[in-house]
Amino acid sequence: MVLERLVVLLSELAARCLGNAHFRRHFHLWVALLILLGPGLTFHVSHSTVFANRRNFLYLYFLRSGWGWTCLLTGGFVLLVSYSSTQSPASCLRHLTRLLVASLLWKGALWSFAQVENATGSCFQPIRSEIPEATAAAHKHSNYPQGGGASGSSSPLLLLRETENKASCLAEGFQWRGYDISEDTFLLTFAALLVAEETAVFRPYLSRGHPAGVPLRLVFLLCSALLLLWNFLLLCVLVYFQRYTHKLLGGALATLCWRLLYHGWYKSGPCWYSPGRPGMGLFDRPDHRDN
Repeated sequence: MVLERLVVLLSELAARCLGNAHFRRHFHLWVALLILLGPGLTFHVSHSTVFANRRNFLYLYFLRSGWGWTCLLTGGFVLLVSYSSTQSPASCLRHLTRLLVASLLWKGALWSFAQVENATGSCFQPIRSEIPEATAAAHKHSNYPQGGGASGSSSPLLLLRETENKASCLAEGFQWRGYDISEDTFLLTFAALLVAEETAVFRPYLSRGHPAGVPLRLVFLLCSALLLLWNFLLLCVLVYFQRYTHKLLGGALATLCWRLLYHGWYKSGPCWYSPGRPGMGLFDRPDHRDN
């Protein structure tokens, strides 16, 4: 059928790209350049576009559930490839352990970022009655959402409040200003690097003649599309939201986590304390990476 042939063709092309040695070796450099230089586009794009609004469809249904989408699609791909290669449930569980480790790390990062923001922040109360009418009108028609913009507030005058933490501050209707490490940048950077690592095994999988039906190829194509989407949303976040240093630190921490896992811990090979890198134990040779 035409659709089946199209799926096979697209999956073969995507496998060649994601499994290419140069792509795997330099993809993290592309992400790093995106994080370093992407915010510079802020001064050359319109802030009235749909991507400057956090109520955008892609933000609401993909970015907010970004880690769930990553685990769902990448986990499905890892499960199918592992079982098709070895027919071993134990092997499937071992390779899925990488996603469990990454999920725990993601949760730990969220907790750590919240602690940093609590430790470095203060609570402020807007003095709305003292805002000049012209200034208030300008802020009202601003393209930035509440809490956005450079100042993080739509009110130019603030009164410091004595509040213990961010939760109690927001509960009282005030505003909390602390060092907000970008969770979105961390998520998109870490997820993109993870998807690129996990899907790279599809090229050697195909080259060794393992079964590759339409369902597996479709899941692989969905993972490839997700990788493109994460790159696009990362660029949008870098251009339209948060401060440069907050995004830079979020991206740097995500890259560090990826490096420690995939080029550190997992390189020790499949053993009782490590699940091994993607593809290890699935193919005839331990080193599955083709040029």
